[in-house]
Amino acid sequence: MVLGKDLAWFAYRTLRNEEALWWGVEAVIPVPLHPKRKKQRGFNQAFIIAKELAMLKGIKLVEGQLVKLKNILPQTSLKAEDRQKNVKGAFGIKEREKIEGKVILLVDDVYTTGSTIRECSSVLKNAGAKDVRALTLARA
Repeated sequence: MVLGKDLAWFAYRTLRNEEALWWGVEAVIPVPLHPKRKKQRGFNQAFIIAKELAMLKGIKLVEGQLVKLKNILPQTSLKAEDRQKNVKGAFGIKEREKIEGKVILLVDDVYTTGSTIRECSSVLKNAGAKDVRALTLARA
């Protein structure tokens, strides 16, 4: 949790002029944690980073619309080939109208195989998002 704001500032300083990333973005959405996982951990690092980036760029943070429906195994505990199966159907949307037609920046803290980003992007696109771009801070 301590590094969330610092990581967001690093991303902002590094990427603030990357027009291909920011052009037209209307909403910043963090990859959610399942409520049980969030309670165990005490925070969602992706949320902290997304909130700070949204504030720095003056873009609306859309919280609680992309939700984690299943408390799945941590991706880091799985082999690469099992990660896509693990996240399939794990995410959902609360209110389509808050997603429809929007260009979204999806934020996560760590990119490993891309399974989580792909699944979340697919869910957002199926809910009517015009475009989904992803930003992660680290690669495992």
